[in-house]
Amino acid sequence: MKCTFKNKRISSIIAVAPSQEYRFDDEYHYFKMTEAQAKRFKKMMSLDRHRIAPPEVCASDLCLFGVQQLLAARVLKKEDIDAILFISQTPDYILPATSNVIHGKLGLDHDVICLDMNQGCAGFLTGLQQACLLLEIPAVSKVLLLTGDTSSKLVDRRNRISYPITGDAGAATVIERCPEEKTIYMDVKNDGSRYKALIIPGGAYRMPSSAQTLELREVEEGVIKCLEHADMDGAAIFNFTMDDVPPQIQDVLSFSGNTWDSIEHFFLHQPNPFIVTQMAQKMKIPAAKVPNNVVSLYGNCSSTTIPLNIALNCSEPMLTGTHRVCLSGFGVGLTWISAVLDMGPLDFCKLVDYETT
Repeated sequence: MKCTFKNKRISSIIAVAPSQEYRFDDEYHYFKMTEAQAKRFKKMMSLDRHRIAPPEVCASDLCLFGVQQLLAARVLKKEDIDAILFISQTPDYILPATSNVIHGKLGLDHDVICLDMNQGCAGFLTGLQQACLLLEIPAVSKVLLLTGDTSSKLVDRRNRISYPITGDAGAATVIERCPEEKTIYMDVKNDGSRYKALIIPGGAYRMPSSAQTLELREVEEGVIKCLEHADMDGAAIFNFTMDDVPPQIQDVLSFSGNTWDSIEHFFLHQPNPFIVTQMAQKMKIPAAKVPNNVVSLYGNCSSTTIPLNIALNCSEPMLTGTHRVCLSGFGVGLTWISAVLDMGPLDFCKLVDYETT
């Protein structure tokens, strides 16, 4: 589905990563790898380090920390928040909604809309679309989009396929109505027939949590998991990213009246550096236009890779000028969403560390 939203803009972005950094060179012994195997795997996957939150830290803690930084910087006032969107697959509770928990901790007005959405790698774009829809309500002028996941809770540290690229992070993004003639162009697609390509089979109500769903098994050498851990069909996901996402990006460029050359930055979700490199090569986009260092430094942070990407690589330019960008998120669902918009100058754009007290 193609859609346009007029007079809407992203005004601030803050990405928050746990301060705890873990290096692949210090972890590979968990994966039943020899030193030689680890060196080859590290080079092939462009691995270096990732950020993992302590067990007691939730995605909401990272997001709330970001909001508090925006409030302290006075680029956001509590009384200006009309809606909170919390996008995550690692919420605080089954119920209530985590957006309500955050609302209470911030002490916001009772008229503020609170919504949770269960989305993963396309979560930032899902949230952007929903924020724009909320901004069509006359009483809503500013939406707080919170994206975050502590995905390390969904994988065993001895899983050499998934754990080295897993990262935890959160972000707070302010989206608001604006008088300028700005248009956001989006294309949103879903294919639920492929939902099993990326799934956590156990732990919910189709397969309730039990001793059986929590039993850890070595499904292949160096891959230990239980039914309450993420399970991915790697070949299906790779084919999806190569076959479905590039044509959508081309479509949204044409829909917005742009070409590959007119886009300054392509901020793509980053499942791993290899996939992003292959996508850029297939679309014949110069590597300089496609920042691809998030997973190597922070890990795959699910719904937060795009705002983290922007804050990590373009924070200063985003504060001082306007940049035509293409955003694309794709993954679990299967869901893939791409957008073209003019971003900046932003009121705030920063990547910060979350320190536990």
